[in-house]
Amino acid sequence: MISKTNRFKPFLLSFVFFFATLIVGATESSEKEENAAPDSTQESKPEGFNAGKLVMNHISDAHEWHICGSEEDPVAIPLPIILYNKTTGFSLFSSARFEHGKVPYNGYKIEEGIIYTNDGIAESKDNSGFYDFSITKNVLSLFFSLTIILLIFISVAKSYERNKNKAPNGLRGAIEPLIIFVRDDIAKAAIGEKHYARFMPFLLTIFFFIWVNNLLGLIPIFPGGANVTGNIAVPIVLATYTLIITLANSNKNYWRHIFAMPGVPFYVLPIISLLEFVGIFLKPFVLVVRLFANILAGHIVILVFFCLIFVAGAASTGAGMGASIPAIAFTIFINCLELLVGFLQAFVFTFLSAIYFGMALSEPEHH
Repeated sequence: MISKTNRFKPFLLSFVFFFATLIVGATESSEKEENAAPDSTQESKPEGFNAGKLVMNHISDAHEWHICGSEEDPVAIPLPIILYNKTTGFSLFSSARFEHGKVPYNGYKIEEGIIYTNDGIAESKDNSGFYDFSITKNVLSLFFSLTIILLIFISVAKSYERNKNKAPNGLRGAIEPLIIFVRDDIAKAAIGEKHYARFMPFLLTIFFFIWVNNLLGLIPIFPGGANVTGNIAVPIVLATYTLIITLANSNKNYWRHIFAMPGVPFYVLPIISLLEFVGIFLKPFVLVVRLFANILAGHIVILVFFCLIFVAGAASTGAGMGASIPAIAFTIFINCLELLVGFLQAFVFTFLSAIYFGMALSEPEHH
C-alpha cells in the first residue's frame, strides 16, 4: 500500500505545484491591482479572495475558533485569554473583547493571531513582555481529542470487566485488534518479548493520540478543523518523551556502541563516536520532521485544491464552475489519501519509538 502511494507522489506534487503557481499568480495580480494608484473619484472596492491568507489561517493556531464567514464579519467561537504580566498580574477575559482584532482591550491587542501590548511588546521569556497561557484553538482541540480517547478506553476497560469470557463486540471489538496490532507488530517486534510490556502504555498512548488528532484535523476539514499534529510544538513534545524514555532505559551495551563501538579502529573511533552521539538527538528530530511535515503538507494540499475554485471564480463565473469539478474531485481524493496517511504517521511514529527503545535495551552479542 505504501509503495502504491509513493508512485502517485510525483504526479500529486506536480498538480500541487501547478495549482499553487496559479494561486500565487492570481494573488500577486490582485495585490498589484490593489496597490495601484487609486482614483479619487471611485469608491474603494472590497478586498477580493486571498488564498494565501485562508491557507495560513487554517494551518496556524488562533485565539478563536473560526466557523464560517469573512474575516471582517466572521462567525467564530471566542476562547479564553489568560495572560500574566509581571506588573499587572493575571488577566482573564474572552477573546471576543478584541472583536476579531479590530479593537484593543485591557492594554492588549491582537494582530495576525499574536497578542501584543498596546506599546507593541509581544510575549517573551525575559519579563520584558508577558506570558500567554490562553486556551487557543489547538489547545481546545487537544482537550477534545483527549476526552474522546478517555471515553473510548474507559468504556472498553469496563466492557472487559463485565464480559471477561465473552467474544469482543461493538466498540471493544473495534479497538481490540488495534491494541493487539500495537502489541504484536510494534512492541514485540521492535523491543522483544522480554521487555515490551512496560512500554505498552506509552506506545498505545502516542499511537491513538496521533491517530485521533490526525483524523480530527481532517473530519471535517471545514469548518474550523484544527491542525494539532501539524503544529510543530506537539511533535516536539512527543519526540522529547521518546528521547527521555530511551535514555532512561538504556543499558551499558547501548552506551558502549556509542562511545566504544566494538571492531572499530581506534583512529576512526572519535569520528564514529561523535556521529553516534549526534544520532541520539537526530533520531527524535526525524520523528518531529516526519510527523509535522506530512500532516502540514496534507492540509496545505487540500486547501490549495479548494482555493482553486475561488481563484478561478474571481476571473469569471464560468471558469469557477469549470474548475470546481476537478478541484472538488482532487480535494476528496487527497482527503481520503490523508485518512490513510494519518494512520501511517501514527504507526511510523510509534514503531520508530519502539525501535529506539529496543536499541537502548539491546544485549551484547555472544559468538
